[in-house]
Amino acid sequence: MEKVIRWGIIGCGAVTEVKSGPTYKNTNGFELVAVMRRDKEKAADYAKRHNVPKYYTNADDLILDDEVDAVYIATPPDTHKYYALKVAEAGKPCCVEKPMAPSYADSLELYTAFNEKEIPLFIAYYRRSLPRFLKVKEWLETNKIGDIRHIRWYLSKTPSDLDISGVYNWRTDAAIAPGGYFDDLASHGLDLFSFLLGEFKEVKGIATNQQKLYSAKDAITASWVHESGVTGEGSWNFGSFSREDKVEIIGSKGKIIFSVFKEEEIQLTTTQEIVKLFIENPKHVQEFHVKNIQKHLLENKKHPSLGNSGLHCSWVMDKILGNI
Repeated sequence: MEKVIRWGIIGCGAVTEVKSGPTYKNTNGFELVAVMRRDKEKAADYAKRHNVPKYYTNADDLILDDEVDAVYIATPPDTHKYYALKVAEAGKPCCVEKPMAPSYADSLELYTAFNEKEIPLFIAYYRRSLPRFLKVKEWLETNKIGDIRHIRWYLSKTPSDLDISGVYNWRTDAAIAPGGYFDDLASHGLDLFSFLLGEFKEVKGIATNQQKLYSAKDAITASWVHESGVTGEGSWNFGSFSREDKVEIIGSKGKIIFSVFKEEEIQLTTTQEIVKLFIENPKHVQEFHVKNIQKHLLENKKHPSLGNSGLHCSWVMDKILGNI
């Protein structure tokens, strides 16, 4: 490959250790040349362990580095817009961790900045690129369950020791993540549903705080209809007695069952057959997402998770939370 794109990462925290960071080194045509973290010692340690040539404690220095061609932002959601607007101003392609931003308004501002300059913007909804969900999409598109009628998702988890302790956690701080774990987790599934079934047309929701353990919402329900006419429902509760994660897509001739987060079998059930498939995720779960970024930038093949789809998911989330 003639061209090599040199990447920098802003926010080299836990998500970049295995899930994403190594893929920016291992993907053909990509190099990881710089990382940034405000804590100098932690930034230096990350760079040393991952064989990254340079590290910074100031994001501007990384963004304006002439040897950095593109930037991956892996900070908490409340700083996504702040850093991404700087990347847009620098005229460099960018991948932003999900959710795109804490609100639809912020996401729209972020999207507009890149769109107006015609700079590629990717959102790390990597499930759109995972083989197990591409198999679900194939079943739907080959009419395995007939006409698609309805989708429903139930996700719950028990409160963690951290939740109960009252110790600060940005994931449940309403100023950073208004929906708490809903923002962090449900965004993955809702974006995936848009990928599988088409964009949402109408969305309604109820969001409340049942446990009063933190400032963000912890119990959310929603109903919606896709542009295609498929109806949907979801319930997310983060104070339950058990962890559950089950999606059912129901059609006129059968149904498909899978989990958004658990790495387990996907199941196709019709009147003629029951098919169960286990499709393993890669070690670095964002591998195919990043490879698709490479294909978009270097091979002119459109990526499945761009700024416009990330923006649509932000709209869906805000509609459910009653923010718009």
